[in-house]
Amino acid sequence: MVAAEAGVSRSTVSRVVNKSPSVSPDVVDSVSAAIRKLNYVPNRAARSLAIRQTMAVALVVPEETSRFFGDPYFAAVIEGIMSRLDESDYVLNLLVASSDPGHKTTRYLLGGNVDGALVVSHHRTGQSFGEVSSLIPVVFGGRPVGSNEGEPYYVDVDNVAGGRVAADRLLRQGHRRIATITGPLDMPGGIDRLRGWQDALREAGLSAELAATGDFTPGGGARAMAELLDRDPHIDAVFAASDLMAVGAIATLRQRGISVPGDIAVIGYDDSPAAVSGPVQLTTVSQPSVEMGARMADMLLQLLRGEQPHVPHILQTRLVVRDSA
Repeated sequence: MVAAEAGVSRSTVSRVVNKSPSVSPDVVDSVSAAIRKLNYVPNRAARSLAIRQTMAVALVVPEETSRFFGDPYFAAVIEGIMSRLDESDYVLNLLVASSDPGHKTTRYLLGGNVDGALVVSHHRTGQSFGEVSSLIPVVFGGRPVGSNEGEPYYVDVDNVAGGRVAADRLLRQGHRRIATITGPLDMPGGIDRLRGWQDALREAGLSAELAATGDFTPGGGARAMAELLDRDPHIDAVFAASDLMAVGAIATLRQRGISVPGDIAVIGYDDSPAAVSGPVQLTTVSQPSVEMGARMADMLLQLLRGEQPHVPHILQTRLVVRDSA
């Protein structure tokens, strides 16, 4: 119908739909007008068979479902990813799984269901994507930990600098018993934010021993804050490696009658909606999560076009000062 309306052959319509550069602009305009007039929707299945592509990419999140839906970081990353995929012909398939019994995720990714994959929140102790990345393009959000990934494509934030800027803020305010609540230490974000905090304290001649491990959740932050206070009741500042953990830490402090920032200053990380939703507005390290998602999608689309993207791509953080520090 489109071919008849535009007065061209069906093969010409196919070339226009598939954005072939061999079609003249006048013909493209004519076919596009016919498509709009007839409300024509290309048959994705037939197109996939013709070009041997699925026109789909997977977003793999190796996390518990509760954490995925409870952490605004993931929503921001997906917003960035979709800002790019919406401009392309690709659709996004979401795979959320903290474990991979029977290697279902791997089988799905390698079963001809998607053309490439994006992986966020990757853990060292989780599934390896080495086999997958050798057969389809894979881009990671965050530097993969370990060497199993070979030479991976990834977009990351300078988390070392982020941890350092948080500690530097607390040091400039005169705090000297500065603790930290880390993220999981099998993830690059947890490792690097801890390292930045340690570097700043050691350069100031202070101990970097007041650290407790969290899990990027409010409950994990609350438990870690209680552990730190039990170890040293004279803590005067704490850097939490996520806003959600900072919110949990503040809840523990309030339960113990400790005021923020009067008794203890608190700095979070992310600059997520959680930073401004509690009783105390959080000073926090802002990371460009939406931009990270967009850059990840850009990199994957380049790979799918057969191009070689610049890797790695490292984004910068900045300190946002509010009431808590």
